[in-house]
Amino acid sequence: MLKSRSLLILLSLVIYLFVSSTDMMARKRRSGQLTIQGSTTVLPIAQRCAEEFMREHPEANISVRGGGSGVGLAALIDGTIDIADASRAIKTKELKKARAKGVNPVGHVVAKDVIAVILHPENPVNGLTKSQLKAIYTGAINRWNEVGGSSDVIVVVSRDVASGTFEVFNKLALDKQRVRPDALMQASNKAVATTVAAAKGAIGYVGLGYLSDKVKPIAIDGVMPSVETAQSGTYPLARPLYMYTDGKPTGLAKKFIDFVLGPKGQRIVREEGFVPVK
Repeated sequence: MLKSRSLLILLSLVIYLFVSSTDMMARKRRSGQLTIQGSTTVLPIAQRCAEEFMREHPEANISVRGGGSGVGLAALIDGTIDIADASRAIKTKELKKARAKGVNPVGHVVAKDVIAVILHPENPVNGLTKSQLKAIYTGAINRWNEVGGSSDVIVVVSRDVASGTFEVFNKLALDKQRVRPDALMQASNKAVATTVAAAKGAIGYVGLGYLSDKVKPIAIDGVMPSVETAQSGTYPLARPLYMYTDGKPTGLAKKFIDFVLGPKGQRIVREEGFVPVK
């Protein structure tokens, strides 16, 4: 009898916590709050759009943070955020997990991007073939003089496995082969760019919006990363950028997505160094 009563109390507590959590999310949406999390590539777009949107809609309160595409999609599946930023498409296993929880992720392409391969500005190498890039990242090439540079050891910098940029780079550049074990794995585009800027022998990769005069982008198969080569499809490491919602967006989430895809949002996309889709 005592065990049955304890089980009933525990079950009631679980139901209460679930209902409370669901009710809290509903209250957030009604009260004009929106939470966005995910890709550090999409982060500057989401932040700028949120700032401008809130200036036009003072009643809205939008929270934006990074963490990586995998982190954002996991949070959307768990029901703790409203919009997940992703620099890759959702994986089959993530989709299955979402549907098991009654979540229906819907992707909205908000921009296009290229993954720019970057070096220290003093590195004399100006371009690599895809096969050379793959050999560097998988460990077959270890010094810059093997690809026309100095005798310096190559310092390989990569994104971590939670990153959508890592997923796309791994597929497009490495044919899904494992990154060399001595690679410096970084949690954000900014961290990659900072590391490459500080090490003369380093190589890394970032979204187009993270290029600056502190690093040097190089050509891959003779094509430089740019807005123009992304639009033309000639650059070999190109990809779409997403914002995911649970089902078709409604309320504040719909207004925000519409803003991002509208003239002002797409102007921000362009100003942040990415490629507009409209």
